[in-house]
Amino acid sequence: MIHPSALVHSGAKLAQDVAIGPFAVIGEHVEIDSGTSIGSHTVVTGHTRIGKDNRIFHHSVLGEGPQDKKYAGEPTRLEIGDGNMIREFCTFNTGTVQDAGVTRMGNNNWVMAYVHLAHDVQIGNNTTLANNAQFAGHVVVGDHAVVGGVTGVHQFCRIGAHAMIGAASLILADVPPYVMAMGNTCEPHGINSEGLRRRGFSAESINAIRRAYKTLYKSGLSLEEAKHAVRAQVAACPELAIFVEFLDSSKRSIIR
Repeated sequence: MIHPSALVHSGAKLAQDVAIGPFAVIGEHVEIDSGTSIGSHTVVTGHTRIGKDNRIFHHSVLGEGPQDKKYAGEPTRLEIGDGNMIREFCTFNTGTVQDAGVTRMGNNNWVMAYVHLAHDVQIGNNTTLANNAQFAGHVVVGDHAVVGGVTGVHQFCRIGAHAMIGAASLILADVPPYVMAMGNTCEPHGINSEGLRRRGFSAESINAIRRAYKTLYKSGLSLEEAKHAVRAQVAACPELAIFVEFLDSSKRSIIR
């Protein structure tokens, strides 16, 4: 399963059925679990662990050190879960000791060509990251989020679960869960109702989420007043709990 032209370090730990393409390079501290394939000319280096059944296409570089001047060669990590599709020319860096020391991607993510994950980025499960989306250091992306192509995300920003970001957007503040947003700079444009329907949210829940959105963005209330009002709506719609938790924990504030 390993092409004769590939360079695989003797210290790397590969499951027996891992496929390694032509001219790929696998470093000493790399672990790759069963069912995963690595495309031609791809470099997997650093302290990197890749789970099961991932398909990684050609010319990607995974596990290289952070593009951070403070980085001094510490053995920080990159962790990739199971069932991810990672297309051509993606670059994922390891973490830094100034954060948790790990860049992490969960399971079943669809990552298109030229996506960059800088140090300490945390990607959840079932996300879609379109071509050339760029994530600066310490960014967090929640489950089922969709990020359009050629979008830039400023460091320390968060994108909530089920949010949808339009193409060519610039994100300089947090995007709450369920919100549909786009622009330079990014602005809210309703909720991701179609995505929620596809994921099995009931009509009642979608309507409740829409009411919470209007409370936050259309009522004329201050942010603190809106947060208090939305908090009162959680009892009738448990799906709003992550919305409130996100607003309460925001450090960069949210797009408004």
